[in-house]
Formats: sequence, C-alpha cells, structure tokens
Amino acid sequence: MTVVIRRLDIRGVRNLKHASLSSLSRVNVFYGDNGAGKTSILESIHLLSSARSFRSHKLKPLINHDEDSCLAFGEINLEERGYQPVGVERHKSDSKTATIRVAGQSLSSSASLAENLPLQVIYSDTFKLLEGGPTNRREFLDWGVFHVEHRFHQAWKSAKRCLKQRNSLLRHGRIDDQQLMVWTSELARLGDEIDGYRKRYLEQLIPIFELTLGKLIKLDGISLSYYRGWDKDQHLSDVFAVQQQREKEQGHTLYGPQRADLKIRYKGSNAADILSRGQQKMLICALRVSQGYLLSQLTGKQSVFLLDDLPSELDTERRQQLCGLLDELGCQVFITCVDAADTLECWPDKQEVSMFHVKHGEIIAQKPMAIAKQ
Repeated sequence: MTVVIRRLDIRGVRNLKHASLSSLSRVNVFYGDNGAGKTSILESIHLLSSARSFRSHKLKPLINHDEDSCLAFGEINLEERGYQPVGVERHKSDSKTATIRVAGQSLSSSASLAENLPLQVIYSDTFKLLEGGPTNRREFLDWGVFHVEHRFHQAWKSAKRCLKQRNSLLRHGRIDDQQLMVWTSELARLGDEIDGYRKRYLEQLIPIFELTLGKLIKLDGISLSYYRGWDKDQHLSDVFAVQQQREKEQGHTLYGPQRADLKIRYKGSNAADILSRGQQKMLICALRVSQGYLLSQLTGKQSVFLLDDLPSELDTERRQQLCGLLDELGCQVFITCVDAADTLECWPDKQEVSMFHVKHGEIIAQKPMAIAKQ
C-alpha cells in the first residue's frame, strides 16, 4: 500500500493563496464549511495529473483573482524512480499552455503527467457519466485504455488529426477527392486499431465491474455494451464509401471512433432514466473502482482517488461499503466533506487516516482519534 503523493504545495488555486502539506498518508480527509477551499485541494492534485481542473476547462476561475498564475507541486512516487518532484504552473496570460516539470525535466505534453499519476475523480458532475452524452463515456473508457495500452495514445492522436483534416476537406464546396481518399483510408485504419483496444479493455473490465457492483449495491440487471461508432458488421472503409456523398452534404465525418459510446443499461433501459440518484452514484463508483482494480492487475500501478463531498447522495452504509472497497484496493484517497467524524467512521483502519481542517483557505492538520471521540 504505497503513498503515491507524499507532499503537496499549492499556490494561487482559487482561494488557496498558499498551502503546504507534508504529512499526507494513504487516506486524507479535508473537512470544513462549504466555500472553505476543500475542493480546490483536489483541483490542485488534478493539475498534477492533467494540467487542468476537473471542474471546468476554463483557466481564469481556477487562478486566484489576486495572482497572475497558479502552481501545484508534489512529490510523486514514479514507477521505478521513486519519489520525484512534479510541478505544473498555469498563467492567466496564456490559457493554452502550461509549464510542466517532472523530475527536473520540462515537458511539452500533459500525457506524461496522466501516465505518472492515474486519477479517478468522483464529484458532483460524476452523474454526467450516465446522464451526459457519449463524450463523457468515451473519456471514461479511453482513460482505462490509455493506462493499459501504450500504443493507444499515439493512435488516438493520429486519428484526431486525420478527422480534423478530413472534416476540413468535407466542409469545402470543391473537394480534392484524391486528398480526401488519403485521409479517409488512414482514419479507417486507425479507427479499426482504436476499436480493437477499446473492445479488449471493456471485455476485461466487465467481469471486474460486475463483482465490484455486487459488493456495493444489489442491482441486478445492469449491463455494459460497446458501440464502436459504426455498424458492427461492416468495415469502416466500406461505411465511408457508402456515406461519402452524405458526408459531403453535411460537411463532416458521420461515423468512426469519435462516435463511440459505452451503453449503460438497467433491465434494457437507459440506467439514468430508471435509477435513483443514490443508485446512480453507487453504479458510477463501481465503474471507477473497477477501473482501479483492473489498472492494478494489468500494470501494478495504483490509481489515486479524489472524492469530493463523499456523503452526498450516500447514506452511512453505502459510504462504509465504498470506503471498504477502496481500503481493500490499497489506493491513496483524498476526500472532502463537511462532517469529519461521519467520514472518519467509514474507514476500517482509522490509523491510516490523516485529517485536515480547511478554513478560509488555510489547511490545519488534526488528530483523527481526537475527532473520532467528539
């Protein structure tokens, strides 16, 4: 049971002007009133994994209004290299790029950040996984594929470039058919490659998900199925050939890996239309925890879990079941809540828990056992 992040320094993230945490353990609970800055701590950790917040793609709200930039710095246990410094800085004057340094080296891409620090986030917008469009479920699926299949990221980047070029040609009134054929052929090849990675990953994930869900909630009738973005009985190149005139008329690519979706159903219907909010949250927790299990099995890496407002939509029994699974997984966890004692009671081994009181942007370490006795 490794502590992946053992130190965290934050500067200028929302209302956290400066905070330093050097006593991080496997389970870290941040409690305090709403608006105190608890979620900003989780956002800072997310910066170290993706160079952006999980709450919004907009940079300006992330940076404290009195500062020109924000910075997250951590000591992270990197595979085969031990604890290394990782820092990410974002500037108001440049919303498109980030300053990234890992083990003293400057990086131009955030992909290495994600590879070094696999994060699972459960927060208020988590319900978009069920209620939102296919993009949310594709991102969930591709998170897992990215971390277990090293060739996926390059294929995905190349497909994205092909799609951009192909759509640009389709938008023009006069199309160079020879040039369109080049991008069409390459996108078809990459689509098949990406489809194979996604399909294999989901086949591995489903049995783990079913076991995990059963430990959290009795919910018979849940099924996961994969739509690859075009007819399962046709080659993508054949689909492009048939649909080319229609695509020219509409000005964009109608089929391909960019249209993939993960169908989440309950007794044949869309799960989001049937399940209660509490049931939905347990289902989503099962999906994300099962990804953590599969990552550990296939790579030996541990996911780090960020749980914002743990008690929301979950009663005490459900919280205990979720915390028990995370404890069994042996992963590092960062939790925010209002009531410290209720959250502390959910953990099997309270000796592994570090408690922090967050008040007006300041973070103060507390003794867990003193809180448990209150």
